[in-house]
Amino acid sequence: MSARRPPVFIITTAALASLALAMMADLGLLDGPQLRRGAVNAAVFVRELFPPSAQPLATLFDAMLETLQIAYVGTVLGFIGALPLAILATRTIFGQPITGPVRLLLAGVRTVPALLWAVVFVVAFGLGPAAGAMGIAAYTLGYLGKLLYEVFEGVDSEVVDAVWSVGCNRVQLTRFALLPEAANQILSQLLFVFEYNVRASSIMGFVGAGGIGFHLLGYLQLLQYQHLFTALLLTLGVVLLIDYASGRLRRLVLPPATAGRA
Repeated sequence: MSARRPPVFIITTAALASLALAMMADLGLLDGPQLRRGAVNAAVFVRELFPPSAQPLATLFDAMLETLQIAYVGTVLGFIGALPLAILATRTIFGQPITGPVRLLLAGVRTVPALLWAVVFVVAFGLGPAAGAMGIAAYTLGYLGKLLYEVFEGVDSEVVDAVWSVGCNRVQLTRFALLPEAANQILSQLLFVFEYNVRASSIMGFVGAGGIGFHLLGYLQLLQYQHLFTALLLTLGVVLLIDYASGRLRRLVLPPATAGRA
């Protein structure tokens, strides 16, 4: 009797594990002395974070407000651009000659991270929160556009067919079928993207695009670790609060099972 061959799952897992180990070795993550030095430095860094300083709180509150403004304005501008592009990318409304190029455009835009978009707009607008808001808007356009055309294509086909059958055109189909049917999902995805944008806006200051990231980078460079810890705690608290509020709102507008996946 011939021996049983190892299952494909085991072979694949072993190959991926071997590849991961090889890459870890190449990156120095299996270098014992380097790991020990890193652990010691990390312990020193953590120790110097305490206690957090209350001195920069007034400055940090203003910077956090600017961060939220960047995220909000960027989300709104991105949504304004994403909605019509998502409609053009919906295959239940338009054919491949239109949906194909629009989807390619959205894919290209979201391939570039928000931080790199901010660098581009720093060159265009100069240093400051305007560049950060435009960077967030550009990434939101690509990312939210994809989410929205998937929402539109998930609308019940019977509803779409019924609207087509009475002789409605594409504008009427969008107005009377897609947008009303998908309204709650659109709101849910918009809230989800805003959550992400608040986190992304927190580091826009690393490239001079405004927000609390400017202070995070400055405290790190000046070795003001207690100030840095205060800024990190404030950022964490605001992000968690927004995540919680957004999650509650999504559960209000969506059925429980759907809200849990959004």
